[in-house]
Amino acid sequence: MSKTQQVLIVEDERTIREVVRRYLEVDGFNVHEAEDGQQALHILTAKAIDLIILDIMIPKLDGFALARKLRTPSEYVSMATSGEVPIIFLTARKDEKDRLDGFAFGGDDYLTKPFSPRELLARVKAVLRRSTVGALGTEEPIQVDRLRLDPRSRSVTVDERTVTLTAKEFDLLWFLARHPHQVFSRSQLLDNVWGFEFYGDESTVTVHVRRLREKIEPDANKPTYIQTVWGIGYKFEIPE
Repeated sequence: MSKTQQVLIVEDERTIREVVRRYLEVDGFNVHEAEDGQQALHILTAKAIDLIILDIMIPKLDGFALARKLRTPSEYVSMATSGEVPIIFLTARKDEKDRLDGFAFGGDDYLTKPFSPRELLARVKAVLRRSTVGALGTEEPIQVDRLRLDPRSRSVTVDERTVTLTAKEFDLLWFLARHPHQVFSRSQLLDNVWGFEFYGDESTVTVHVRRLREKIEPDANKPTYIQTVWGIGYKFEIPE
């Protein structure tokens, strides 16, 4: 029997928390609630959470600051929750800059209010499905120069140094590395990595590529592995 997945809702509006909790619990999730960032931190320190639904405008510690802590190894090392935990931002902030900031801070999806609880549930399932080991568990590791990707543990090392990636960053890097020299447009990457369930725009890919380069490239401004093909998209190259 598979374990019940743990979802944390971080939202200061009680009504929204209750609606989201009911939908998730009916579908078999175990739900935890926090009404501010500090309370969320306490829960994340005590419990291993599988996914976070996170508002941005919350008291004490806003959603972006909380996400930043979760994606910083020195911050999450003492937590029971992994720093790779998927994050879905659920917020009233609709500007493109806010959306891009959400992905830049490590979000896996971004949904604006007002929202459909059924759509949110579909996104939760999609993000969890794509972040599980099982989907890639039969693939062999890829070693390219200084870079090694292991799909079974969903781990990445550069010069034997572990690099922490979000679930979506790993999926994007893995997809590109499995198709070296092949050029993909941003829309093709959205289709293949995010899937039809994703409702974002192509700038999401740009943000994730930038974050990957900052983590795996010797010089993010002169990338070795993930190269831009101007006017088309990106490709993964194997150094000579």
